[in-house]
Amino acid sequence: MTFKARKRLAIAVLVIGLPIYIVVAVNLVGLFENRPPILVELAIYIGLGVAWMLPLRKLFLGVARPDPDENDKAE
Repeated sequence: MTFKARKRLAIAVLVIGLPIYIVVAVNLVGLFENRPPILVELAIYIGLGVAWMLPLRKLFLGVARPDPDENDKAE
């Protein structure tokens, strides 16, 4: 995958995928019959907040680096 494509995919994940994931996470916590204690609810949200990043870690780390094709074009 080219650097430009990875960058576009990362932006799409942040702009489209993350809001959808937030709605899913809130609805998931809403499935509890009674609202859990605040610390348990906080732990659930923190766990779900970290869970979305783990599979996409390589995508975001690759975008954080400078464009490797930029050096080839300059020469």
